[in-house]
Amino acid sequence: MRLERLTVNKIKIFLTSDDLFERGLSKEDIWKDSIKWHQLFHDMLEEASEEFDVEIQGSVAVEIFSLQAQGMILIITVDETDSDEEVLFDGFVEMQVRLEGCENLLYEFVCFEDIIGLSKRLAVLNIMCGSVYCLHGHYYLLLENLDSEMIEKAAALLSEYGTASILSQHVLLEYAKRVIEDNAVETILHYFK
Repeated sequence: MRLERLTVNKIKIFLTSDDLFERGLSKEDIWKDSIKWHQLFHDMLEEASEEFDVEIQGSVAVEIFSLQAQGMILIITVDETDSDEEVLFDGFVEMQVRLEGCENLLYEFVCFEDIIGLSKRLAVLNIMCGSVYCLHGHYYLLLENLDSEMIEKAAALLSEYGTASILSQHVLLEYAKRVIEDNAVETILHYFK
């Protein structure tokens, strides 16, 4: 399980399929709103509270984005308060789960050659979009606005060449070097046939 603080009142949690399996959970347990899921959710809130040195308070909204075989991303948003003080995380938590599909895929690659090989396979599916970024010696391919059928096919291919990234798109835009903006697959195929 990896945690990332996005804003004062928003936390991103990445759970791999292995994380769920180790806790005796499946994705179906989450959709069914099981007792095991509630325990895991409270454990995640405690860990977030300790890691970011804050207390969790008020109601929270949880958006769950499934990453097929890789696991899932949860975006936890604590409702804003009227005070000007920083939002605290503590006390009673009212959970409202919004299940949403993810239209974007972000994958990390050790070397650029992996993205070249992947691009040839994505072109067969007529996926020519994407942007490539570089951060800390790793490459990232962001595919945006794909329909649900294409997401499943693209995710299967992406998993063969790279790993699902736990970074948010916002972190990449802020800190990463943009290597290819828009139509990355098409551009890569043009230069690396």
